[in-house]
Amino acid sequence: MFTGIIEETGLVAKLINKSGKIELIIKNEKISGAVKNGDSVSVNGVCLTATETIGGLMKFDIMTETIKKTALIDLKINETVNLERAVLANGRLDGHYVTGHIDCVLKIISKSVVNGSVIIEFNIPPEYNKYIAPRGSVAIDGISLTVAEKKKNAFKVSLVKFTQANTSLIKKKTGDKANVEFDILGKYLYEFYVSEKKGYGKY
Repeated sequence: MFTGIIEETGLVAKLINKSGKIELIIKNEKISGAVKNGDSVSVNGVCLTATETIGGLMKFDIMTETIKKTALIDLKINETVNLERAVLANGRLDGHYVTGHIDCVLKIISKSVVNGSVIIEFNIPPEYNKYIAPRGSVAIDGISLTVAEKKKNAFKVSLVKFTQANTSLIKKKTGDKANVEFDILGKYLYEFYVSEKKGYGKY
């Protein structure tokens, strides 16, 4: 479980194809020393398991299913990625509940600057539109963000200066893809509503 509050950005050092999976090696300065083999780390919002950490490097195996369902396959050498370790139960819960299980990959359809904030607009297929609520939470490349505006087939988020300076999303351009996880509480509420409407799950 994560919060969407990015601890550090890292750089993709290597991408090695290994018979149906990809070994991802990330260079970083802060968190690698505290990550142990087997620990969960959110990499651009995707929950991955550290297989080895040594000398400022973290290694992860990206399995076939993750390759199919996330934008990690598009990573390039020296690309910046967002990193977050799993949340501690005895710490503050900033951001919102983020599982690291990506719902879909969306494209950026526009970027603009308004009063110092960067506004990024994403397309959204109709089947996912129900999970977006104005002023609700959404995790994009692992970053906990607030929905600034909802449209029929799109939504916007706003990056304040701190987010611009401390995450990788600011570097993406129109047409680039991002990993998206919708608010888990919103998803459960919607499923509960559908179940009640269909007569399932009544006690």
